[in-house]
Amino acid sequence: MSVLEHKIDFAVLVTAANANPNGDPLNGNRPRENYDSCGEISDVCIKRKIRNRLQDMGENVYVQSKDHARTDDFTNLSDRATKNEHLSQLVKGKDTDQDAFAKAACEEWIDVRSFGQVFAIKGGISVGVRGPVSIHQAVSVSPVNIVSLQITKCVNGESGKNAKSSDTMGMKHMVEFGLYVIKGSINCQLAEKTGFTEEDAEKIKEALKTLFENDSSAARPDGSMEVCRLYWWEHDCKTPKYTSAKVHRSLKVEQKEGVEKPMSLDDYDITLETLDGLTPEVIDLV
Repeated sequence: MSVLEHKIDFAVLVTAANANPNGDPLNGNRPRENYDSCGEISDVCIKRKIRNRLQDMGENVYVQSKDHARTDDFTNLSDRATKNEHLSQLVKGKDTDQDAFAKAACEEWIDVRSFGQVFAIKGGISVGVRGPVSIHQAVSVSPVNIVSLQITKCVNGESGKNAKSSDTMGMKHMVEFGLYVIKGSINCQLAEKTGFTEEDAEKIKEALKTLFENDSSAARPDGSMEVCRLYWWEHDCKTPKYTSAKVHRSLKVEQKEGVEKPMSLDDYDITLETLDGLTPEVIDLV
């Protein structure tokens, strides 16, 4: 497996239909939106889904979710780092060799060598790893309409005097429709430091293509979140002549004239500016 030797940029078009792509816990779990009323999905949320997909693909992941099947017996990050059979011998408190620990962690876990990780563990271990894969927060192309529904429960959760009425009210929030754009890049210089390989890049690509598999919930029923298209730019060198910003700007997604309320991908004009010497792989998934 050879270390990645050419920079990669990518963009993903994702639709949400009657779903909550990423709830805001500080706002009653309403779908995130900016001051322009455009929907948002945090980069942390996107990385979590990528990690889950990598786990489903049989990869070893450090930051595992309690809502997803664990691939080891550890229930917290500290134990997973310090009691791992490949890293435990390197753990020596404040005398831990940071470079050796970081190298072993990158070899052990694909998400560490992809996204990086801060190991701040009781006992004096403080190791930071910068990963080559960077992901922007996703933003919808058009403002989103957030629908809120009142919900009830038909049975009591407790008995006796503490019991609440079976018609206790709650709220469920969803985006009626939104087209989100996820942007990201893979940096070669940092790939060299973490050992991120060409094969790892292909796994990240596969995870992006299948981002919402095994991710269904009451907030995101199966089929309500869809990866529509993936754009994958592979440059021919480590430091290309086009910046990531210019590459991402070459993809233009605009609401069609005359469409007042977009409700599908067909309500948008999607164009790709030609960049001399750089042609993306376009994977249509709908």
